[in-house]
Amino acid sequence: MTRVRIPTGAFYKMENQENKEKIQETKKEESQTTDKNITHKKTFGHFHDKYYKFLLLIPISFLIFSFIYISIFYSNHNDFFRKDISLTGGTSATIYGEFNVNDLKQELSGKLEDVNVREIYDIVTKEQKAVIIETKTSGEETKKVLENYLGYELNDNNSSFEFSGSALSQSFYRQLLLAIFFAFVLMAIVVFILFRTFIPSSAVIISAFADILMTLVSVNLLGIRVSNAGIVAFLMLIGYSVDTDILLTNRVLKRSGEDSLNKRIFGAFKTGMTMTVAALVAVVSALIVVKSFSAVLSQIFTIISIGLVFDIFNTWVTNVSILKWYLERKQKEKRE
Repeated sequence: MTRVRIPTGAFYKMENQENKEKIQETKKEESQTTDKNITHKKTFGHFHDKYYKFLLLIPISFLIFSFIYISIFYSNHNDFFRKDISLTGGTSATIYGEFNVNDLKQELSGKLEDVNVREIYDIVTKEQKAVIIETKTSGEETKKVLENYLGYELNDNNSSFEFSGSALSQSFYRQLLLAIFFAFVLMAIVVFILFRTFIPSSAVIISAFADILMTLVSVNLLGIRVSNAGIVAFLMLIGYSVDTDILLTNRVLKRSGEDSLNKRIFGAFKTGMTMTVAALVAVVSALIVVKSFSAVLSQIFTIISIGLVFDIFNTWVTNVSILKWYLERKQKEKRE
């Protein structure tokens, strides 16, 4: 049997040739992927350059609808949202045990003023532990009506009652509204100092205002009764709403000499969406956990979740379109 012996040098040459071919194939694949990404970005950039002014009509329509809805709501309810007893004053009764919430609410609705009934569950077993009945009726009268319906006396072992006066609740409500107003005004001042340009600064403020207004409309459409915790959530929403707008405006205005406008917007979009989506996932996860046992936290997380969704819309449609329009007009004026 004859053995064929391959020289060592020839073996290494073959191996190097195979490695070179593999490297070339890898580079070719990477080049093709990069070319696809660049083509995709160019295609989207061309689409956005052509239609961004038309896209701006969508948030304008939403904003007009929100103003009309809030005006009608205010004329019907003499307020901008439905308030619970923490803001209007009234009685909160917690009755321990299992009850049919719909039957209980139907039975009490004709006997107590402005009744709201909700359940409390065990977080692990999901077993109903109690019901909370909120009404504007006084504590003594509420207790009598509940005892007549339940057929037994309510005491510290099977229930608890809390009563807040309307004067104190209204005072607290006004203070919270003033806190939101001053927080928004101070935010606007800081934005104007930071960018020192009217239109970009106004775009940030308009986007933040639109987030709050659209969230308020959604809360009313969902029939949520806003508590003092809910107003605190709106206060928090100012900070959540303005951070991505400031990021976008800062990237677009202060890095004007580095990259093209679309590239700066896309870079800000990747960073901003990462921030917002991470916050949204955290808030929604927390909402799922606390929904069954904490009405206060549930309302805070619900309002923030709605606000973050509108923040994505208003930042990357409203603010981007206004900024792009402003910068393109500015460049046109320079050329002329």
